[in-house]
Amino acid sequence: PDGYLLTNNHVIEDATDVVVSFFDGREFKGTVIGRDKHTDIAVLKIEKTGLPSVPLGDSDAIDVGDWVVAIGNPFGLSHTVSAGILSAKGRTRDDVKGLDPSGYFNFLQTDASINPGNSGGPLLNVRGEVVGINAAVRANANSIGFAIPINMVKQLLPTLLRDGKLRRSAIGVEVDPLNSVDAGRLHRPDRKGAWVTRVLAGGPAERAGISADDVIVSFDGKPIEGPNELRWLASIAGVNKVATVRVARAERTFDLRVTLGELADQGDSDDER
Repeated sequence: PDGYLLTNNHVIEDATDVVVSFFDGREFKGTVIGRDKHTDIAVLKIEKTGLPSVPLGDSDAIDVGDWVVAIGNPFGLSHTVSAGILSAKGRTRDDVKGLDPSGYFNFLQTDASINPGNSGGPLLNVRGEVVGINAAVRANANSIGFAIPINMVKQLLPTLLRDGKLRRSAIGVEVDPLNSVDAGRLHRPDRKGAWVTRVLAGGPAERAGISADDVIVSFDGKPIEGPNELRWLASIAGVNKVATVRVARAERTFDLRVTLGELADQGDSDDER
């Protein structure tokens, strides 16, 4: 209602001017309030109040098979609505291809038609709540689109509104998923967790006592299924936060307290977490 709008960073990243167009033909100059290329999120503001708005829903609560509606401007066809179901959750950049290698992605997949031009539009549940921001398509497939989960967006919104950008935290390790061979070598009963392949010299993890070949199985009480979860949780926890990291080493499991550092400029690397 106060004139704030959500979109994708890639929609406005190279723009010299931003204009927000409404269905009734009105146009307003937009100001970029905050943006984050690593999650492809941007917040805009127009000088207009009393606008209709849509509530932000709960993307964790939506299930595969639930009906969803996508709105956007595919191929310049403004205010197009398409419907489908939620096809999958937890898709990564490996499933979409061609995305920022240093980005954080946990996409909702849908067969509601999403095409170039849908970017930045809402993915809605049947109650009219936003559960995602339409962001990407699989170029070599029909009717496979991807949306950023709105719960991911909600975690970043307060910082983007306040500071305009994000200051990410890091443990100071490089991690990989466990394969069956290394899970056996490390005495793990399954392949869950983030396998530490390198500890950055002088970093928070080294100071806390984390070693190469440790497997991080939880971060601040949240179970870690794989490297992507650890990377995301560590990045948003906060610089200088003291986090409890549960480590499996050989046949022992124990907790370590890690004071998180600041993540260096990511550039095009996804190594440090």
